[in-house]
Amino acid sequence: TREMTTIVNGDGTVPESVFMFFQMTFAIISTAIVTGAFAERLKFSALLLFSGLWVTCVYAPICHWVWGGGFMSDTHTPVLDFAGGTVVHINAGVAGLVAALVIGKRLGYGKDVMAPHNMVLTLTGAAMLWVGWFGFNAGSAGAADASAGMAMAVTQIAAASAALTWMLCEKLAGHKPSALGMASGAVSGLVGITPAAGFVGPQAALVIGVLTAVAAYFAAVYLKRRFGYDDSLDAFGIHGFGGIVGSILTGLLFSNAIFGGETTIGSQLLAQIKDVAITIVYSLIMTYLILKIVAIVCRGLRIDHDSEREGMDVSIHGERIE
Repeated sequence: TREMTTIVNGDGTVPESVFMFFQMTFAIISTAIVTGAFAERLKFSALLLFSGLWVTCVYAPICHWVWGGGFMSDTHTPVLDFAGGTVVHINAGVAGLVAALVIGKRLGYGKDVMAPHNMVLTLTGAAMLWVGWFGFNAGSAGAADASAGMAMAVTQIAAASAALTWMLCEKLAGHKPSALGMASGAVSGLVGITPAAGFVGPQAALVIGVLTAVAAYFAAVYLKRRFGYDDSLDAFGIHGFGGIVGSILTGLLFSNAIFGGETTIGSQLLAQIKDVAITIVYSLIMTYLILKIVAIVCRGLRIDHDSEREGMDVSIHGERIE
């Protein structure tokens, strides 16, 4: 269309058609977050079917409720979710936890050492996420304006403060502060600031980064160990739990002066808690039902033990990474 020839209009706004394509990336990344919880365990056919059903039946409805004029946004006090705290992170994190519980633990989990395969790739991926997150958060302003600029600034502040906080948590817990911890902390801070990016200032971003990192560290290290579930890449610990904390903190730390709202802390906090709870329940139930349907269609969810031991790159795809 004629609109598609220009990425930004003369007034700084993004054409609706372009913004719609931008929004599709949220659906893609949400599905990727879910898969992190059960890496190296699910059949490829089951993964493809699950991904299509989950985006259609779980992601799309919640996205409409929050951003498409649905009941979470069409109220006297709409939920504040600037770039995906509920739509992406809580939704995908809860779905990942359900999938990890239904599919079961990796072979050798809790007995074998399962350190990151390659720290260079891990840190490279974390760096790409950090930079790419500016596009998600600032881009959600839908315009090249002051709101986008503030969203970018608070994203950096929250990520940096969370990275330092996670390493401090490691030190206080008696562990060595690690690069992996720094990367995990940065992502948790990015998750926490996502719903608040267009609604808070720098001071609030600092608080959100610190508190989200502490909460995500607790979930990823202690909560997972206490309940014994195998969330391979801490999809729930960092994205799900961090998203819950970030969304609730948004209701406490938002500034009407920044986004032009007129709501009170009490009413907004209640709205945040209510919509977080709805997202958790809907994602939990629907993800479970989808997994059961996929298990019937694909005659089981999990690859066989020999293929899992060999690794899916080799056993399923015939590819080897040296």
